[in-house]
Amino acid sequence: MTEELSPAERYAAARIRAAEEASALAPFREMYEFDLDPYQVEACKALEAGKGVLVAAPTGSGKTIVGEFAVHLALAQGRKCFYTTPIKALSNQKFADLVKRYGADKVGLLTGDNSVNGDAPVVVMTTEVLRNMLYAGSQALRGLGYVVMDEVHYLSDRFRGAVWEEVIIHLPESVTLVSLSATVSNAEEFGDWLDTVRGDTDVIVSEERPVPLWQHVMAGRRVYDLFEEESDHGGRGSARREVNPDLLRMAREENSRTYNPKDRRRGKMVREADRERERRSRSRIWTPSRPEVIARLDNDDLLPAINFIFSRAGCEAAVQQCLYAGLRLNNEEARLKVRGIVEERTASIPTEDLHVLGYYEWLEGLERGIAAHHAGMLPTFKEVVEELFVRGLVKAVFATETLALGINMPARTVILEKLVKWNGEQHADITPGEYTQLTGRAGRRGIDVEGHAVVLWQRGMDPVGLAGLAGTRTYPLRSSFKPSYNMAVNLVQMFGRHRSRELLETSFAQFQADRSVVGISKQVQRNEEGLEGYEQGMTCHLGDFAEYARLRRDLKDRETDLAKQGAAQRRAQAAGSLERLKPGDIIHVPTGKFAGLALVLDPGMPAGRVNGHRGQEYTEGPRPLVLTAERQVKRLAAIDFPVPVEAIERMRIPKTFNQRSPQSRRDLASQLRAKAGHIAPDRHKRGRAAAADDREIARLRAELRAHPCHGCDEREDHARWAERYHRLKRDTQQLERRIEGRTNTIARTFDRIHALLTELDYLREDEVTEHGKRLARLYGELDLLASECLRERVWEGLSPAELASCVSALVFEARQSDDAAAPKVPNGAAKVALGEMVRIWGRLDALEEEHGINQAEGVGQREPDLGFAWAAYQWASDKGLDEVLREAEMPAGDFVRWCKQVIDVLGQIAAAAPPSSTGSTVAKNARKAVDSLLRGVVAYSSVG
Repeated sequence: MTEELSPAERYAAARIRAAEEASALAPFREMYEFDLDPYQVEACKALEAGKGVLVAAPTGSGKTIVGEFAVHLALAQGRKCFYTTPIKALSNQKFADLVKRYGADKVGLLTGDNSVNGDAPVVVMTTEVLRNMLYAGSQALRGLGYVVMDEVHYLSDRFRGAVWEEVIIHLPESVTLVSLSATVSNAEEFGDWLDTVRGDTDVIVSEERPVPLWQHVMAGRRVYDLFEEESDHGGRGSARREVNPDLLRMAREENSRTYNPKDRRRGKMVREADRERERRSRSRIWTPSRPEVIARLDNDDLLPAINFIFSRAGCEAAVQQCLYAGLRLNNEEARLKVRGIVEERTASIPTEDLHVLGYYEWLEGLERGIAAHHAGMLPTFKEVVEELFVRGLVKAVFATETLALGINMPARTVILEKLVKWNGEQHADITPGEYTQLTGRAGRRGIDVEGHAVVLWQRGMDPVGLAGLAGTRTYPLRSSFKPSYNMAVNLVQMFGRHRSRELLETSFAQFQADRSVVGISKQVQRNEEGLEGYEQGMTCHLGDFAEYARLRRDLKDRETDLAKQGAAQRRAQAAGSLERLKPGDIIHVPTGKFAGLALVLDPGMPAGRVNGHRGQEYTEGPRPLVLTAERQVKRLAAIDFPVPVEAIERMRIPKTFNQRSPQSRRDLASQLRAKAGHIAPDRHKRGRAAAADDREIARLRAELRAHPCHGCDEREDHARWAERYHRLKRDTQQLERRIEGRTNTIARTFDRIHALLTELDYLREDEVTEHGKRLARLYGELDLLASECLRERVWEGLSPAELASCVSALVFEARQSDDAAAPKVPNGAAKVALGEMVRIWGRLDALEEEHGINQAEGVGQREPDLGFAWAAYQWASDKGLDEVLREAEMPAGDFVRWCKQVIDVLGQIAAAAPPSSTGSTVAKNARKAVDSLLRGVVAYSSVG
């Protein structure tokens, strides 16, 4: 029984209650129907005390409550609050939430697409909008008291992450920063950096999910728990979690069925017994189909569900499979509600466009409660799916992983089909952080008692590895900050060169780099102690063994170099032979996947880069485009030819040949086989450079034999110590170079950028020239290229549609390289201008190389991509959606997204270009191009 409080204790408790009732937190708590969690209260109290906060908590745990308290404080204090989000969809959602709570007169929205009540005391915006405000010194910053950075872990994004750091570094000191993040493993490190650059910042970390998460594996028709029942339900407690023995047994049984060549020698009865055992095992172990999964979850009352598929085509195929299987998750009442909402949301879309967009197939899925969600969809369609899912009218969504990063769409169950995804370069296992982020959507607070994560059984699955993914919450926040040309001129304009350099050294990227050097420095000290011991072991009484060891290494290196020279000569000869190829040559590809006869369609010389192929495809010589005897059209490289190649025959390529047509490829391949199928290729002999004839090798061998240590009885023993000394010395020097490379890296990159911009007359020490002021208004990956095009008047005289076509090359990036045909571009002035843009890029590329600016490190100008030039031109020329999408071979969602990015850059160009009074037409035509593009599906898609 609790002892009764003393009078002094009662008085102290009463004072605490009175203080809480007098605080801003008390009325704020009354605005919610539920009580705040302890971590939310802690963060809110820190905010009210004037501190900044970093709140790291799982998805769906309510961390945005802290951001909303910052809004509440700002309004109570008569100050402004900017609420930033990483994507427009989140901005729109948060804007709607805050308008509902505080009224339309107090809340504004700025996303680039939309500008609503921008002078309101509370403004929701994308992070880029705030960054641009800071650089422009916007009047809207007056009276700003709080900035909320939602999803601040986007700072790791390699494309956009730098914007978050720019904002954090450049915000006025008087602004209190609220950083909301997913659970990250280095929150304390990030908090230390915030404390350094922003002042007093509290780090509040919550590992607790608001709804416990059960982990499962579905194999066949059964759903297995991943962990044994005695494990804690949420998977976060202290109980030791053991993997379900049924899953381990299934994995062993599957492994025992792995094919063994020796099995062919076993008796017939034994093999039949094995097959029977396998049939019995397979009766319960298989990967269930998508309709089977949804039907089982529906039967177990585990819907709504999000099924993550790492492929857009896979998401669409999944919906079709469920429709063909006859799945219906909605009753008639729900179906009618769906139809009413869909018709209302799509009323502004013309009927002819609905046909092009696959509207009726999409509607059929929605009426049955099934939908896809991915970036290739029209934004309006995605918004409808999101609304219906939240309302419970869509119960199964097949989505790509982008859904896990975005808007609020919690589900009862999350399904992962595979634990491997394409990362842009190769198929790789998903990380524990990605697994946590994807499964974090399972379990709706206030609705579900528990959430469920279901992984589908796949051949070769390792249950222990899956348990490691499910049990590890490692999502380290890594800075992706890199200075850019635009950033450099804006910083110098605001602070001067010296202060800009100091500011960049306060970035989180440099903070992490400096911390990483500490451990390396300690390793260098240990290595130096080891070197002293090795030096003693190689001491020889006959002479300087270090000198003798150096002679041995020089001899070995010379022999290796000589062997490499022979290989290099052969490669050079092969590359030279590729340059002599002409269209119509029949060649023999000696090695690789495409070995055999091939017909040269295009020699692929480096000059072909003007057609839009990426620069890296040509860095090692020609890339001939060929048709193989097996009807494949592929672009080859020097690596496919270890020996010189010669034309063994020639044949005419018909003018009607279309490499995209299977029939056309089949006919020409048949002619190729008939023409040269009987010809045997020449065999090239590989020559060898003779080490015996090399004078340097002869000299080194003579010096070795003459050295005093050569006759030492313990020579080889000393040599082993010398080799250890050499290896450790080399490793130590590498560590020292790493230390040198990691310290002041951001500032050194800024110095290189400053030097290049000075050479181009954008900067003069602390002064920003007129050219620099223009560059300061151009944001984007190809900011300097855009500025140079304006400077050289490349776009003068272009029509609005032609200008849109050219500007598209500044923003578009193909999802994957197209090794076949060069992209189609408009003829006439646009084609000339695009060629000029590529020429200017080539000059800038050479200049960057000269200044040591490395594109591989995320700094510098990539080559413009012409892949969207024709689509932008067609759309700006008022062509129909059906024709544009068909010729672009692009999903509607991608088309809209690229159009909106082109519109954004056109707006920047209109603001940065010389005024019409100077005789320039670019600004006027840029505005006209915006109007030409902003129509139809582009205009009525509210989310970019």
